[in-house]
Amino acid sequence: MLYKFIEYQRSLIEPWTAWAAQATNAFTDPGSPFAHVPGASCFAAGYEYLYRLGKTYGKPAFGVTAYDADGRVVAVDEQVVLERPFCRLLRFAHEAAAAPERRPAVLVCAPLAGHHAVLLREVVEMLLPAHEVYVTDWRDARHVPAAEGPFRLDDCVGEIQAFIRHIGGQRLHVLAVCQATVPALAATSLLASAGEPVPRSLVLMGGPIDARRNPTAVDRLAARQPLAWFESNLICTVPARYAGAGRKVYPSFLQHAGLVMAHPARMVGAQWDYYLDLVHRDAEHAPAHRRICDEYNSVLDIAAEFYLDTIRIVFQEFRLARGNWSVQGHAVRPRDMRDIALLTVEGGRDDISGRGQTHAAQDLCSGIAPRHRRQLTAAQCGHYELFSGQLWRTEVYPVVRDLIREYA
Repeated sequence: MLYKFIEYQRSLIEPWTAWAAQATNAFTDPGSPFAHVPGASCFAAGYEYLYRLGKTYGKPAFGVTAYDADGRVVAVDEQVVLERPFCRLLRFAHEAAAAPERRPAVLVCAPLAGHHAVLLREVVEMLLPAHEVYVTDWRDARHVPAAEGPFRLDDCVGEIQAFIRHIGGQRLHVLAVCQATVPALAATSLLASAGEPVPRSLVLMGGPIDARRNPTAVDRLAARQPLAWFESNLICTVPARYAGAGRKVYPSFLQHAGLVMAHPARMVGAQWDYYLDLVHRDAEHAPAHRRICDEYNSVLDIAAEFYLDTIRIVFQEFRLARGNWSVQGHAVRPRDMRDIALLTVEGGRDDISGRGQTHAAQDLCSGIAPRHRRQLTAAQCGHYELFSGQLWRTEVYPVVRDLIREYA
């Protein structure tokens, strides 16, 4: 019923949202007399804020269409390489990749933890000039018909395995962020155990490999409540208006509320920056701040089976860290990995994945020679700064780039 109530509420405020959008246009359109009244930019900013409070945020586009290569503009084409019910494998093809087999391929494993994969746009942008870039683009579960069946954590591991096989492990480097570090490590371990080709390197960034270490508020909540509490309080049924009608999900509106409560400063700061851009008619910075707001507010529904599996296996039973996790009947043994380089990255100010949680992979991957295992703690980085912003560009990416270059 909660999902239906939220949909009714959205329907009720749609006229007000549309009115706010029209009022914004009235105070910004040079041809409108309202645009020339004193304080027009302040009125426009206020109505824009009301509009954004009420609007429904769809999935943002990556919008990576080109990059600069020493003064030459290189066009980029976003392609769907594989299409699965719950995920698409994207490839960002560009002119400089006329001979892609000569360039290191990087599979960016985006987290299935609320936000769309587009949150990793800056990772894609930094990798593109020197790499062949692929991204796991998870689908909103509300748009996946119930006839496609459930989607579990085991299925997520299987998808990453399939993508690695498709690209080819011999020339591939895997970079996993946040929640995706767990299935990415499991997928690579299973390939190694089966004697299949594994990627040249594995980069794990800000993820709960061992959530027992320095637990954060997120970890403590997951460990404190029984699984039945999450199922009864956070799981809803997709209503009839969507293709996934009848599917059980952890809905986006509950996730968004949790994200805002967990990081109020980030949310308010982004909105305030955009508001000031509108007040000052700053056409240069407004699009970038609007994009940040759109991406942060765009959240997808997660299949209930996957969410509950993650709570139980990762945050309550710690199966990967304890060495007793099996996927589709096959034991996950990170120690079986040998011919691969490992880099773990943590943020010193990360309040989502605590200190030591990602570096725990170093102990689990004991089969990798110490000289091929490295770790980085970016002291000033919060969770989001690990993959976006100035600190990602200046502290984290250079280490990732150098590792890929060395093992390419």
